[in-house]
Amino acid sequence: MSWKFATFNVNGIRARLQIVLDWLKHQQPDVLCLQEIKCQDKDFPINFFQEAGYIATVRGQKAFNGVVILSKRHPDQVLREFGDGQPDEEARLIATMTDGVWVVNTYVPQGRDPDDPAFQYKLDFLARLKRWFESHFNPVQPLIWTGDMNVAPEEMDVFDPGRLDGEVGFHPVERKALAEVMAWGFIDLFRIHHPKQKQFTFWDYRLPKSFQRNLGWRLDHIMVTEPMAAMSIECLVDVEPRGRLKPSDHTPIWAEFDLKKL
Repeated sequence: MSWKFATFNVNGIRARLQIVLDWLKHQQPDVLCLQEIKCQDKDFPINFFQEAGYIATVRGQKAFNGVVILSKRHPDQVLREFGDGQPDEEARLIATMTDGVWVVNTYVPQGRDPDDPAFQYKLDFLARLKRWFESHFNPVQPLIWTGDMNVAPEEMDVFDPGRLDGEVGFHPVERKALAEVMAWGFIDLFRIHHPKQKQFTFWDYRLPKSFQRNLGWRLDHIMVTEPMAAMSIECLVDVEPRGRLKPSDHTPIWAEFDLKKL
């Protein structure tokens, strides 16, 4: 069974609805994770996705954040929060079990600036996420952790590592924090298939003509456990949506798996 999975930070679903619908129609993933939908559950345009053949599992928030998992088949299980007794009001985490695969969709905090309290919040979020994986899952399970991680792991994942070293998104402390979550049992799927390719998923609006000049960052990731890595066929970034009129500042990344091996 060929099974296609994708993730896309849409930076506002209502502003990017047609781009997402067009991409779904063309690519037909079995599961698509969205981040930064910027709307409450009741305002998510669920009817459009139902007409496209998808079930939407939503965790929204007014004006900010928000994560969704779209799937062609009903999920068997759903988790919408950490459930660890700590405050969990920001809509940054949702997980489903679909087609025998756990999918964890996250929108990791951006962090603003290394001297801002938001940066520590980002580090705490990643540490909390690792504890959550440890308490809820096992690395031998077929599991995908995906989303906008807001961290570029390696030098080849930013357009100018010398200039950007120490900036939010490429700070050594947050790169270490991401690596610590991955040490639980995750593999960077894009790097498995493309170990030397300099490929970005985000081009900042604030930098003039960043997309045209390819001044980007690889911030969106598909991290998988070993069983999923063994079943993977390909992992690619689709830059076409970023070049469209009024795009998100991110673009989709997708992967294909052979689930017959499950």
